[in-house]
Amino acid sequence: MLHRRDVRRITAVAMAVVISLAAASLTEARIYAIDGDTVDIDGERIRIANIDTPEIDGAQCAAERQLGLLAKERMRELVREKPLRIFRGDHGRKVDRHGRTLARIEVKGRDVGETLIREGLARKWTGKRSPWCGGR
Repeated sequence: MLHRRDVRRITAVAMAVVISLAAASLTEARIYAIDGDTVDIDGERIRIANIDTPEIDGAQCAAERQLGLLAKERMRELVREKPLRIFRGDHGRKVDRHGRTLARIEVKGRDVGETLIREGLARKWTGKRSPWCGGR
């Protein structure tokens, strides 16, 4: 018969396993920046859940495209650093309408999305896209 103390220990161990799986740490993965808010990690497309970056291919003006290219390059630099951790899911959602995994990514304990926002290459995701071109 299990004692209450044993049940608590088993529960604590199970929770630690779940947390470590949810926050995967990557050291030897193939990582590619698709654009400023999407990366491919070992074939899994991940949309950074907490940001919006300018479009590159669908840019509405030259300034948006240029900023989008800068955001992509900065994302490339950030995800090269280690350790990299992925926190999958966004308020109960696992994937976006394009089938990409929704997640936050941390590098060296810093949120990649927050870094891009601080550097002026992204803005906080509000649930809908807003124009990047002035007057549009």
